[in-house]
Amino acid sequence: MFILILGSVLALAHVYVWKRLVKDTTRPGRGRTILTVAMSGAAALLATTLFGPRFTDVAESGWLAWPGYLWFAVLGYLLLALLILEPVRLALRGWVRRGTPDAPVVPDPPAAQLDRRVFLARTTAAAAGVASVGLVGYGAATALGPPQVLQVPVRLGRLDPAFNGFRIAVVSDIHLGPLLGRRHTERIVRMINETDADLVAIVGDLVDGSVEKLGHAAEPLQDLVSREGAFFVTGNHEYFIEDTAPWLRELERFGVSPLRNENTAIRRGGAAFDLAGVNDVAGQRRGDPPDFDRALAGVDPSRATVLLAHQPVLIDEAADRGVDLQLSGHTHGGQTWPFQYIVDAVQPSLAGLSAHRDTQLYVSRGAGFWGPPVRVGAPPDISVLTLNAGR
Repeated sequence: MFILILGSVLALAHVYVWKRLVKDTTRPGRGRTILTVAMSGAAALLATTLFGPRFTDVAESGWLAWPGYLWFAVLGYLLLALLILEPVRLALRGWVRRGTPDAPVVPDPPAAQLDRRVFLARTTAAAAGVASVGLVGYGAATALGPPQVLQVPVRLGRLDPAFNGFRIAVVSDIHLGPLLGRRHTERIVRMINETDADLVAIVGDLVDGSVEKLGHAAEPLQDLVSREGAFFVTGNHEYFIEDTAPWLRELERFGVSPLRNENTAIRRGGAAFDLAGVNDVAGQRRGDPPDFDRALAGVDPSRATVLLAHQPVLIDEAADRGVDLQLSGHTHGGQTWPFQYIVDAVQPSLAGLSAHRDTQLYVSRGAGFWGPPVRVGAPPDISVLTLNAGR
């Protein structure tokens, strides 16, 4: 049903964009035919990119994904720009009617003879095209550039003062796949190691494919360096592949410890805090749901608890259980404006640090992207949380 709805929306979007950019701006003839064929080809490319791997045995590959997803982003911003300009076009209808000549239309008139309707259509089309291509270019440069390294101080009331200055490097939504590979992982590992963190938390959506396809791309994770180790919890994309278990075994081989509804004590001398992790809510479809009872079994109520949970929506249950700090990702910070407003409406937090009753929630914007390789208004990040005792 979702695929049917998405396909219908994309088809209507292509028809609308074709009308405004091709039909309204050209005369019948060769030019319009060429542009119509090009638009039809772009629509077929996007359909193949989005739906081909789901209905055929053809694996998603970079040579198809790059142009397909970039067109997806351009189409989205073209649609948005044209809709924004629509009131302007409608407001100028009277001016267009007054200026339309009575003379017959010739196939390719010189610019001086263009009637006002075509002039207005071409002007709005050009404005929409420049705006959309500019935004996608800027967004691609942001998405493919190095993540920001954010320094975030966090105070926890139950944290033992022995952990003052303890640094947790948080990274989420790396999204290894046809567009992001080994070099992406190598850069993230290098940047995390440069932070000199005490502990690394990878909070889900590491991969968009199987170990056989992406194991080589994830291999640099074995070079992560931190005093207390690296830990991982599943995201929803880990459940989009056929079997999640091989990835958990592969991560253990890399020296990254999955927390599968379980916890471990992090110690410094005689002091400790509890680090717990829950499976993503998408695991419910596989009989592997988040289980707070198991994840928090045996934690010491006198000391701080830090929870790794991919989706921020689990914060209410974390707060009910007295968790001090939840570390999440999933939102991508919205990834592309104005999509942030939709994400913000369905998540308790879009990005950054917030308080939910007595529990603090930190949401990373993620270090990768999903779908179009574009980020507008939501740059990628690696966050370093520095813990201190007190409120």
